[in-house]
Amino acid sequence: MSAPTRVVVVDDHPMVAEGITAILETYDDISVLATLSDAGAMIARLEELAPDVILMDLNMPGLSGLSATEMVLEKRPETRILILSMHDSPEYIRTALGHGAMGYVLKDVSTEEIKTAIDRVQAGERYLCVGAEGAIAPVGSQGREQLTNREQTILLQLAQGKSNKEVALALDISVRTVETHRKNIKRKLGISSTAGLTRYALEHGVLQGTGVNV
Repeated sequence: MSAPTRVVVVDDHPMVAEGITAILETYDDISVLATLSDAGAMIARLEELAPDVILMDLNMPGLSGLSATEMVLEKRPETRILILSMHDSPEYIRTALGHGAMGYVLKDVSTEEIKTAIDRVQAGERYLCVGAEGAIAPVGSQGREQLTNREQTILLQLAQGKSNKEVALALDISVRTVETHRKNIKRKLGISSTAGLTRYALEHGVLQGTGVNV
């Protein structure tokens, strides 16, 4: 039997956070590590908690859910971020996904859907609840996941022929973080080789203005 999915709930509304936590704790395959009221506290405890999935509110005092998402993925790119929000506008959803969130669910969805969302993002799949999916349906090409800003930066470095170690030094991140980003980039683009990444970068103008000739 596989280990339970390690989850942290981050929401500044106590009733929402405690309610979700109480529900999730009824599942044997989920372990709620902590329920926190602000994103700063979550960042401070990220390495200690080492969650698989973070359920994150977007609008919180202090550090926003979007900024926190980028910070989490910088420190622990293997952690999946599932945004839990009351906002169903396409702008909110696109922005959250652009910052690296793997899923987006509205706060009025059923308990079963939250559980499904956690399972799906933990498996490495993007998940949008019905309301969110409808809002963003016209966007994107053939349903392909968008690269985050950080992934685009790393793609540029890799397409220039740099090794994982060289990219890590250039961006002041760990080699493990680069490897995880590289794997996610390949998965999102459906590319299996470094040569394929370079070809994609050329075809989509990623290398324009860099002086790189391939």
